Amino acid sequence: MVNKIVVRYLDGRTERGYTSDFQPNKEVFHLVVKKEGQERSIPVKMANLKAVFFVKELEGMDKKRPVVKRTFDQIKDKTLIGKKVKVEFTDGEVLRGLTLGYSPQRRGFFFTPIDPESNNERVFALLAAVKDIEFYE
Repeated sequence: MVNKIVVRYLDGRTERGYTSDFQPNKEVFHLVVKKEGQERSIPVKMANLKAVFFVKELEGMDKKRPVVKRTFDQIKDKTLIGKKVKVEFTDGEVLRGLTLGYSPQRRGFFFTPIDPESNNERVFALLAAVKDIEFYE
C-alpha cells in the first residue's frame, strides 16, 4: 500500500512524498519525492528522524484554516479509542493524540491526532526525538 507521508528529521529538515515500505522495526525505508517534475526514491534512515506523519494531503491542510492545537478537554467525542497521550518533542513541538501501542522498549510508537480536521491521519514518533510523554485517563 502506498502512503502519503511527511518526514521530519532531527536536524529540522522536512521531506514530503510517498512510501510503500515503511515498517517501524526496519532501519531504512524509501521515500519517493517529486522535484522539478521528476520522481526519485531516497533512502530514509530511522535513526535520523523525529517523526513520520501519515497525511491526507502532501501540501498540508487548507491554508484558510488556522492551526489550532486542541486539548483533550476540547474534544467532545466520547467514543475515542486508545490511551490519551501528550507528546513533547525535543524541538518543543507538542502533539496530542490516542495510542494503542506505546512501549518504551520500542523505537517509537504510533498515535492518532485528536483533531479530526488535522492533515495528519497518524504519526509515528521516534522515542529518540521525544522529550516527554504524558498519559491521561
